[in-house]
Amino acid sequence: MSKYAMSDYRSPVPVPALDATPPEVHRGIYGMPMFVTVPTPDLAASVDFWVRGLGFIDLFSIPGQLTHLRRWAFQDLLLVSGDRPAVAPTVTVSFASVLSQVDQVVAACEDLAPGCTTGPHPTPWNSVDVHVITPESAQVIMTAARPLDPDSAEAQNLRAVGIEVPETWTPASPPAPGRARLPD
Repeated sequence: MSKYAMSDYRSPVPVPALDATPPEVHRGIYGMPMFVTVPTPDLAASVDFWVRGLGFIDLFSIPGQLTHLRRWAFQDLLLVSGDRPAVAPTVTVSFASVLSQVDQVVAACEDLAPGCTTGPHPTPWNSVDVHVITPESAQVIMTAARPLDPDSAEAQNLRAVGIEVPETWTPASPPAPGRARLPD
């Protein structure tokens, strides 16, 4: 029997709050535990969209071959020279954001590629999501967690699947380790 509890791991994602601020872009080189590779026929145009629209930085490039992009720590993406798929993939990739970034992402992406965004819209799992189709046909979701009201429908949804929701949770004091549990 396994129990999963809140971890003491230090994630770069801030505690959900209306005034949460995003962490700084992490510019260090580390072993990436996960990354996405997106082929593109126009590397420069793709880099421009991901940087100006989605808030990534160009960590480094090998001209004409690839660009390593990053937002926060562990939000890595490689753009590589290649063909654009004829049909958009059904797989999506999600990147954590904060609420104050949602409208900025929509505005910046729509300025670069009108009609490429859907949302923002609230989710039953207590986030606000924006769906973006990039110039390479990648399906990206920028997701920002909302503060959890223990009396909300979202909290009831979490309880219904066996996740304990603290009776009080303020951004300054997230649930203590062991308080939020997933079902066995």
